[in-house]
Amino acid sequence: MSYKICISGAAAGHSQKAKDLAQVIGREVAKLGHVLVTGATVGVSFEAAKAAKKAGGIVVGFSPAGSEQEHVGRFRLPESKHFDYVVYTKSGYTGRNLLMVRSCDATIVISGRIGTLNEFTCAFEENEIAGVLEGSGGIADEISHILEVAKKGKGKVFFETDPVKMVKEIVRRIRKEKKEKKEIFTEYE
Repeated sequence: MSYKICISGAAAGHSQKAKDLAQVIGREVAKLGHVLVTGATVGVSFEAAKAAKKAGGIVVGFSPAGSEQEHVGRFRLPESKHFDYVVYTKSGYTGRNLLMVRSCDATIVISGRIGTLNEFTCAFEENEIAGVLEGSGGIADEISHILEVAKKGKGKVFFETDPVKMVKEIVRRIRKEKKEKKEIFTEYE
């Protein structure tokens, strides 16, 4: 069974280290036979998408635009040729973020800025599995502190520094959660 794993990261202002980490994650997701989902944007998540495609994986993009013309023209985002499928949400960035995160089994946060924080908080508030790649820079290195200040616990958030271990742990947690949900639903049959 393949899972949908969202990659959230900075579209701009990211380091080479964050791009390299994203590429490792993209390859690992593809290598394990899972679907990589991104915001159909440039930057860190695009690096993960390119690496996943190169490794033979499937990549789905969720665009804030309502059409390919708006996606490329108004939002100045990459052409759809880099993705197997693009969902044109017609929801802007914040609407797209919620739809994208809710459509996935888990989210991985790499580096990031305010949009990445929004994607993370969508995952957190929806009680989704979220892995934060610490040491990747940006907002990812601040999330532990943000959770501490918010005083709402950690939910299903976990932290990792190794990108290969991150993907393996995300898959393990998704598998465990799906098994538990299946057992709950089976009880009511």
